[in-house]
Amino acid sequence: MTAADPAMPTLVATVLDSPRPLELARFSGALTGWTVFEDDDSWARVRPDDGPGLSVQLEPEYVPPTWPGRSDAPGMQLHLDFLVEDLPAAVARAEGLGARQAAWQPTEDVRVMLDPDGHPFCLFLPGA
Repeated sequence: MTAADPAMPTLVATVLDSPRPLELARFSGALTGWTVFEDDDSWARVRPDDGPGLSVQLEPEYVPPTWPGRSDAPGMQLHLDFLVEDLPAAVARAEGLGARQAAWQPTEDVRVMLDPDGHPFCLFLPGA
């Protein structure tokens, strides 16, 4: 917050739903190198040393989005973008942690990945 406007909000996290919040938080922490704070079985936080992070909340009825979207299934409402220097190595690392590549890929310089719960995220090269 700024002293000039104490009502100005500050983004601290993007919150993802998950049937297994602690597992997804651990995946996200391993992927990003951020610290995982395991609050309880229904909520976990993943934070960098500075700036906004992720939170994961329990949603027992979670249904993964489809990518690309279809009219007969829940679509992606947001995704996370991660800049990488070595796309093949970053994809292999993410897969080793439990992610998988989406069946459809938009370009050669971007890889749409799905986390263990099916949330899409992108790994992309500079300039992509």
